[in-house]
Amino acid sequence: MCSPRFGPACIPILAAALLAGCAAQPAWQKPPPGIAQAPRPDSPFASTETRIATHHGAGSSGFDLLERNDRALQWRLALIDSARHSIDLQYYVWFGDTVGKLIMFRVIDAADRGVKVRILFDDLNTMLHDMTHVELRDSLLARIDRHPNIEIRVFNAWQERSLAGRVFGTATDFERLNRRMHNKQMIVDNRAAIIGGRNLGDEYFGLNPDFNFHDLDVLGVGPVARQASQVFDRYWNSEWVRRIPKPEAAEASSPDDELGSRSRAELMRHPSLQALNAGSTDWDGPLAGLPAMLAVGASQVHTDSPSRDAKVSNHTPEAFRALMRSARREVLITNAYIIPDTLFMDDLRELGARGVQVRILTNSLASHDVPAVNSHYQAWREPILATGARLHELRADAAVQGEFVDLPPLRAAFVGLHTKAMVIDRERAFVGSMNLDPRSQILNSEMGVIIDSPVLADRLARRMDRDMEAANSWEVTRSPAGGLVWRSDAGELTRQPARSLWQRLEDMVFKLFPPSLY
Repeated sequence: MCSPRFGPACIPILAAALLAGCAAQPAWQKPPPGIAQAPRPDSPFASTETRIATHHGAGSSGFDLLERNDRALQWRLALIDSARHSIDLQYYVWFGDTVGKLIMFRVIDAADRGVKVRILFDDLNTMLHDMTHVELRDSLLARIDRHPNIEIRVFNAWQERSLAGRVFGTATDFERLNRRMHNKQMIVDNRAAIIGGRNLGDEYFGLNPDFNFHDLDVLGVGPVARQASQVFDRYWNSEWVRRIPKPEAAEASSPDDELGSRSRAELMRHPSLQALNAGSTDWDGPLAGLPAMLAVGASQVHTDSPSRDAKVSNHTPEAFRALMRSARREVLITNAYIIPDTLFMDDLRELGARGVQVRILTNSLASHDVPAVNSHYQAWREPILATGARLHELRADAAVQGEFVDLPPLRAAFVGLHTKAMVIDRERAFVGSMNLDPRSQILNSEMGVIIDSPVLADRLARRMDRDMEAANSWEVTRSPAGGLVWRSDAGELTRQPARSLWQRLEDMVFKLFPPSLY
């Protein structure tokens, strides 16, 4: 499986794709600067923000956790369908699959209503149909960009746009192209935002029959939206960003193409979308109930510089570690991809020495979509346990899959973890895109929001407690006789759980690659 995590796992697919043909090389456009629209009083989210400010102060925002995949999709649709003035979307990947098309159709509908839309992708997105299929998408995206109310830009672009040119460019300019924009956010009317771990694709919303992710975003209304907009504008105007290249000749659309009426009608026949009533655009009820479900708190949105000198470290990991070190009693971490560095391990030891209880949940080999990460994580299990931290690994058959992950009637073959979150003393929380691995620490740009809200932090902590229970994860402990033991209500194992022999072989092969790639 080729994950959109940029690394050796993708090289065979990219090389094979050379046989698929080449595309013309269009000229790049230097984009003009742009800034987010100021919030206006007639936005449907204005009354909620005013209510929060009246009761809690102008610096407070309201937050809700989007854990269930169905709610995460519904609230994205609700924000897009309710937008009155502007939509800004910044994503690492936005696939051309069922979810990707559904959200794009709704964004185009919003633009047809007069909403101004800015879309910023990592350029990796322009050559992936989904997680396992390469597809050049410049032409399609350029057609969308021709809409008078939509502008699309890409981050850290390949100069040559053919598949052959991209593979050659990767080989000859690897240091530059290895830096990717991993940020994930959407902002509506500069009053509401969704920030977190989900990309836009089927497996992030419970619609992939092979596997689906247990993931997390946070919905925020209030000043947090302006904080998120500052991040968006910083990237939108970066020297690393270019306008999506224009095709040499305009292509006429037809009802049968990917953006046509027949494609839309076929999409809405998907059984899970029908069960979700995804065709509805009436959100009066959910919007009316929004103030009552929000937990109020102060926020800080952190990100890394879009362009940075190689000698300058990313900011988001530093903010994360500072929050972690501030703990007095308890640290709960859920993170999909962990390959620790010395700073993280030093922090764990310091917390342990102070008596702070630390519990960590990550993927097991069995639940992993990127076995290469597990290949380099597994050597850290015993050092993590030696700090006094408790370590849990998600089960591929976790009980949460049925209620929180898959969208009925679909049932995926297994569930994987994609969440990146932390709770400190059940008072403050971090939700974002940052993994605890070299890509996030050094290579990618990331973002996340730190929320000072005991109510929200307690809600998130309770969810983390549940995910670490034996029905959902294996607890990894050291055996008195030496070695490691994995325990859950499914039994006890003396070697790491895996779904197949092939997965164990992959785990061995990827040890040959340097961990710095992941």
